Amino acid sequence: MRVENRNDYLDNLLHGRAAVADAGSAWLRTLRMRAVERANELTVPTIRDEEWRFTDLSPLYRISFRPAAIAGSIAKTQIELFSIPEAESRLVFVDGRYSAELSQVNSADGVTVANLADVSRSAEAVAETHLAKLAAIEGDAFAAVNTAFLHDGALIHVARDRVVDAPIHLLFVAIRKDSAAYPRVLVVAETGAQCTVVEDFVGVADGAYLTDAVSEFYVAENARVSHVKLQRETPTAFHIANTSVRVAHSGHYATWTVALGARISRHNLSITQAGEGTEFSIDGLALISGRQLADMHSSIDHAHAHGRSRQLHKTVVGGGAHAVFNGKILVREGAQQTDSGQQSRNLLVSDKAHVDTKPQLEIFADDVKCAHGATVGQIEADELFYLKSRGLSDTAARNLLTYAFAAQVIERIPVKSLVDQLEKTVLEQTQTREPA
Repeated sequence: MRVENRNDYLDNLLHGRAAVADAGSAWLRTLRMRAVERANELTVPTIRDEEWRFTDLSPLYRISFRPAAIAGSIAKTQIELFSIPEAESRLVFVDGRYSAELSQVNSADGVTVANLADVSRSAEAVAETHLAKLAAIEGDAFAAVNTAFLHDGALIHVARDRVVDAPIHLLFVAIRKDSAAYPRVLVVAETGAQCTVVEDFVGVADGAYLTDAVSEFYVAENARVSHVKLQRETPTAFHIANTSVRVAHSGHYATWTVALGARISRHNLSITQAGEGTEFSIDGLALISGRQLADMHSSIDHAHAHGRSRQLHKTVVGGGAHAVFNGKILVREGAQQTDSGQQSRNLLVSDKAHVDTKPQLEIFADDVKCAHGATVGQIEADELFYLKSRGLSDTAARNLLTYAFAAQVIERIPVKSLVDQLEKTVLEQTQTREPA
C-alpha cells in the first residue's frame, strides 16, 4: 500500500465499516458516526508531530489492514495456554469479535461482566453514560477509528460497595495476518467497589496485524481498581493502545503494564484526578530486542489536593531495539499537598540498543512534594564484580542482574499465576548462553 497523504491511511482503516454501521442502539450509532466524522478530519501521526517524534509508524502505514469479515476460530486448547487460574470470569475476543464459546462468566449480584453488544438494558444505560467520555477521539486518530468500529467489547460494572476478589480476565487474541482489530474496554467501579482487571493481548497470527485498543476506567469515591495490561503480541504485530482513567475522591487506581511483543507498540496512559485524596500507582516494564520499538506515554493530572502518585517505568532493551518513555506529571493550581514521584530506569544489554526517556513535571501549586528521575545505562560494574567474586561466570552474573532488574516490576503484580508466567518469560528472554 502506498500512502498518498496522511488521510489515505485512515480512509483505508475505515473501509469495511458497513458490518457495524447499523448495529446497536441509536445512541451507539450516533457515537460511531461522530467518530467517523472526527476520523475524517484527523490525520495519522508521523515523526514530525512532537508527541510521536521518537516513534516512526512508517512500517505500519505501508501495510493495508482490514477488519476480519467473519469471526475466526481458534481451538480451546490454544486459549487455555493463556488462562489465568485465579480468574473466575474470562471474556475472549478473537480478532476483535466476542467468542461466547471461549468465554466464561461467573455471575454475581451487583457485578456485570459482559460483551458490550449483548448487555441488558440496565447495563446498556451504564455504557451510554460512560462510553467514549474519557477516550480522546477529538485529537487521536487511532481512538477515533476504534470508536468508529465500536460493537463488541468488554463491559465491567461493579455496583456500590461490591468487592470482586477474583481477577477478571479480558483476553484479546489475534489469529489472522493482515487484519485489524479494535478491542474496547469499559470499567466502571461505583462508590466503595473493588476489582482487579487483566487486559491480555496475545497473537498467534502468522504475519503482520494491527491491534488498535481503547480502554476507559471510572473509579468512583473510595473505590479501588487494580489493572494489569499485558502486551504479548507476535513480533510482527503493531499495537496501538489508549487507556484513560478517571479517579474520584479517595479512589485508588493501580496499574502494571508489561510490553513484551509487537514490532511497534505504543501505549498512551492518561490518569485524571477528579477529587481529593486519590492514590495512583503506575508500574511499567518493556522487555524488547531485535528491531522492536516500545513507546510508553503517560500523563498524570493532579487537579485536586492531597493526591498521591508513584510511577516506576523500566525497560530492558537488547539487539537493535528502541524504547521510548514520555511521562508527564501535571500539578494544577490548588492541588496542594500533592505527593508525586516518577522514576524511569533503563537497561541497555547491547551496543545497538537505544532508549529515549523524557520525564516531565509541571507544577502550578506551591505546597507539594514532587520528584522525578531517569537513568539509562548498562549493568553496573560493581554489581558484576561482586557476583563474579562469589564464583559466578560473567554470563551467569549478567543474566542474574538483568533478570533482577526486570523482576522488580513483575513481582508487584497482584495475580500469582501471572507473576509465575512472566518470570519464566523474563528468564527466557534475558538469558544468554555461556560461550563455548
